Amino acid sequence: MKSSYLKAGALSVLPLLLSTATPALANGTALKFDSGDTAWVMISTVLVLLMTIPGLALFYAGMVRKKNILATMMQAFAITCLMTLVWSLLGYSLAFTSGTGAWAPYIGDFSRLMLRGIETDFNNGFILAPGSRGAVTETIPENVFMMFQMTFAIITPAVIAGAFADRMKFSAMCIFMILWSILIYSPIAHWVWAPTGWLAQGAFGLPPVADFAGGNVVEINSGVAGLMSCLVLGKRTGYGTEAMAPYNLGYAVIGASLLWVGWLGFNAGSALTSGGRAGMAMTATQLAGAAAALGWMGAEWLTLGKPTVLGIISGAVAGLVAITPAAGFVLPNAAVAIGLIGGVGCFLAATRLKAFFGYDDSLDTFGVHGVGGIIGTLLTGVWAYGPLSAGINQGGLRQFWSQFIAMGATLAWSGIGSFVLLKIIDQTIGLRVSEEQERLGLDEALHGESLG
Repeated sequence: MKSSYLKAGALSVLPLLLSTATPALANGTALKFDSGDTAWVMISTVLVLLMTIPGLALFYAGMVRKKNILATMMQAFAITCLMTLVWSLLGYSLAFTSGTGAWAPYIGDFSRLMLRGIETDFNNGFILAPGSRGAVTETIPENVFMMFQMTFAIITPAVIAGAFADRMKFSAMCIFMILWSILIYSPIAHWVWAPTGWLAQGAFGLPPVADFAGGNVVEINSGVAGLMSCLVLGKRTGYGTEAMAPYNLGYAVIGASLLWVGWLGFNAGSALTSGGRAGMAMTATQLAGAAAALGWMGAEWLTLGKPTVLGIISGAVAGLVAITPAAGFVLPNAAVAIGLIGGVGCFLAATRLKAFFGYDDSLDTFGVHGVGGIIGTLLTGVWAYGPLSAGINQGGLRQFWSQFIAMGATLAWSGIGSFVLLKIIDQTIGLRVSEEQERLGLDEALHGESLG
């Protein structure tokens, strides 16, 4: 008897539970969450998180010296934890809400502070700008969208750490990443991806910027911040005179492989649906990564006489970076071209450009992410296949200029802002470890541990 009552009670509340899957748009039109879209974005969220831990952690750890491996992994893991909380408490609200008044094109508001209101429907007064990712139908809950974007907010500052490997204080790194995420990352994400963002609407009468998965927001942004980091910190002790070869390229290969797998979710998940655009983004990503790996390997083989493991995995990452802004906007042949150009271009940046200017970008954060992001952002304006959406034209001169303006704005805000933040931290608590700590190794000096 008790069992029948329980069954009847469960059946009576079932319609109420099901009704939560049918949100209403601001205009009152009913919209059902799509289980396939929701599942795909949740899977993509896991894949992008995998890119940082363990992917980037292993990739970077494999390229530093033995005495700094654990410290490098610690940076990736700590950044993951810090950015999870910063994004939830403030970053998401600043990036993806509509903003108010004259500030709306440049920064969001506090309506999602500490994720308040996130229990409401995804379409709660705003729709993602079609100029950034193409025509998007929001069929996923807001909490899933927030989590997906959180993984981007995690990996972007984690990428920066490659530029200052071996020489930044852990405390300074933590403070810099928190401030950088709030003051640099969130505003740029708002410009490009929020509905009211000035680049998403189209600056100076041009079409909206086409940035499918973060050519500006993630790649150029982290690349130029990395460049500022290594310039402010200065060169590693012994740079140019002492051997600084990677200790364990096996780690780096595993890390690069995890990055590649995760990047399929990074780019294809940015469609926010499980349809044709996601499929094309995944195809373009795979093609570009392979083409760039071979392009870097070929350029290295011709100029240095041997193809290296470090070269082919660096090339793959360069191609994945370059295709990021274009993934959902280009056809396969253009993806191959972007990959090849990105691979060769990043090889030249990581070897010739760095040597010419003499800066110590430890793990080529600017050479791969900054330069690769610039290449991909500009070439998206050339080869975008359209019409992309109601706001974006197909590739051409007007779209190219829109891409160029977005690139310049990102370089300026991230470059100047990062430089100022680093200088303030340096003048207060100090940025760099002592020479004695650097020679001992950050594993023992900062964390009291070693690989043995």
